[in-house]
Amino acid sequence: MALSRGAEGLPARGDTECILEPLSLPESPGGVDAVESSPYVPCIFCKECYALAEQNQLLKHMIIEHKLVIADVKLVADFRNYILYWKRRFAEQPITDFCSMIRTNSKAPLEEQDNYFLLCDALPEDRLLREQLQQKRLREILEQQQQERYDTSFHSMCMFCDQEFTGNRSVLLNHMAREHAFNIGLPDNIVNCYEFLAVLQGKLDNLQCLYCEKVFRDKNTLKDHMRKKQHRRINAKNKEYDKFYIINYLEFGKSWEEVQSEDDRELLDDLEEDWSDWEEHPVCAVCLFCEQQADTTEKLYLHMQKSHGFHFPKIKSEHGLNFYQQVKLVNFIRREIHHCRCYNCQEKFESKGGLISHMEETKHIALLPARSTWDQPQYYFPTYENDTLLCTLSDSEDAKTEDQSEEIPVVSEDVSSLKALKQSSVLNQLLCKENKSQEKF
Repeated sequence: MALSRGAEGLPARGDTECILEPLSLPESPGGVDAVESSPYVPCIFCKECYALAEQNQLLKHMIIEHKLVIADVKLVADFRNYILYWKRRFAEQPITDFCSMIRTNSKAPLEEQDNYFLLCDALPEDRLLREQLQQKRLREILEQQQQERYDTSFHSMCMFCDQEFTGNRSVLLNHMAREHAFNIGLPDNIVNCYEFLAVLQGKLDNLQCLYCEKVFRDKNTLKDHMRKKQHRRINAKNKEYDKFYIINYLEFGKSWEEVQSEDDRELLDDLEEDWSDWEEHPVCAVCLFCEQQADTTEKLYLHMQKSHGFHFPKIKSEHGLNFYQQVKLVNFIRREIHHCRCYNCQEKFESKGGLISHMEETKHIALLPARSTWDQPQYYFPTYENDTLLCTLSDSEDAKTEDQSEEIPVVSEDVSSLKALKQSSVLNQLLCKENKSQEKF
């Protein structure tokens, strides 16, 4: 014991060995059980502990100090319980019973060689442990996702217009997709939604673009950048977002990219199969005036006729609209409704509800303004990037008018005056209009 040492056995005062490490009594006879309730992750071999967020520091410590390498650690579902398990096992049996040995500098002199131990899922016990941790995490995530799906106490603000939403999370996510072209995926594919939105809001508060992740000097510059560059989306390559998507928990040892690539390969392998009985899954299209969706255009047109008095097939026939004119009309109406403005009398309203009530009461909803108002090149561009209705439009089979025979202008590559072309370009006109009427972020 230290008390039995003589004075001559003590290190000299100036010796560096007199800097002693602090001692601590064991809190539990088992040793390992003492750290199981701790928020820290212990080293497998010694008393060093690290916060869970310092996982890389712990791995570095075990490589340098104990020569242990853990393979594919990023795919371990529960890193802390994984470490605790092997800490118990290595206390029971020597490491050589479990790990392969890797010798470095094998051609160098013996004193310069190093032996490292590799812990990986090639060991059946390790693979079983990883699979069990994966299944446990999947059950927890599915329970959390199920709770969020039916939660009606959700409350959050839109990140782009500060509109407040309560009820179910899908209301906010669908609003951001429709009104701001910001689509982070279907609500049922997302888990831990509150944390996800907080991460995204934090980036915007720090003036950081969500896609390219550049930082800007002020909020207006960031808004303009994300709108003009179409960066109102997240960077799928950013691993920080992986934990918010169910697909990353479904298959043991696979990321979403690997799962998707396997799905693509299966499609290529099945190209030779008989697809004669294949039926296309319906794609929902959204009403021009409300958020009602339908899986066929016939149902959607019937809804708009009965609920709003807008008979799209009749208008299409009476005005002899070809495909491109229908596209422009839909985009025009979408734009006016988005701005809460009656496209007939141009009266502005505080809300969409007030606008639709006005248009239905005055019958303005069924009356189109002059063709020159909406039949313009700027409405070739979708108001909403994910507007499925545009994909279902088609030319009338029965009526062909002079307007329908108009040709879409095509500019050849051999241009004699490029400067004159740029000055008269439709895109140049659109840019001027866009600068005059900036959309709200």
